[in-house]
Amino acid sequence: MSTIWYECKVKYRKTDETGSQKVTTEPYLVDALSYTEAESRINEEMAAYISEEFKITNIKVANYAEIHPFENADRWFKSKVSLLAYDEESGKERKSNMYILVQANDVKEAYDNTITIMKNTMGDYTIPAISESPIMDVFPYFSGEEGEMEQLERFNALKASKPELTVAGETVEDFLEVETE
Repeated sequence: MSTIWYECKVKYRKTDETGSQKVTTEPYLVDALSYTEAESRINEEMAAYISEEFKITNIKVANYAEIHPFENADRWFKSKVSLLAYDEESGKERKSNMYILVQANDVKEAYDNTITIMKNTMGDYTIPAISESPIMDVFPYFSGEEGEMEQLERFNALKASKPELTVAGETVEDFLEVETE
């Protein structure tokens, strides 16, 4: 059975760096079997992150064939991949498009990560477009079975890893993170 991803828009009051509060709407992805389950799962996931009241303003089926987190990346990019096939009956080349959500730090890295994902593909393909996605976070579904727990831990570890900052070849700690009590 293929995975169905739902894009859920969540509206809530967010505190910015200056301490002022502003209402924002952010999209998140959840893996679910139905709209009802997607709503339930996004409520559960967001309750862990947002202490105040929030509202789900929209839920729609997302058009992603695959989701790929990568280590030390902090943004999500939408890669359009055109699979090329030769139709022997008509004698023409046919393209079928699929969209892959890839985690990366910039467009070049997203392109490289897409190439890495597609390296074992038997057919020909092109990557006509890569754009930064507004998706803030991805919440895959895992049933809790023994084999899936390893997958969940690996997915979350990749997703949560932070990019390393280097200045003149030296690794620098991320100075933008501030601990709050």
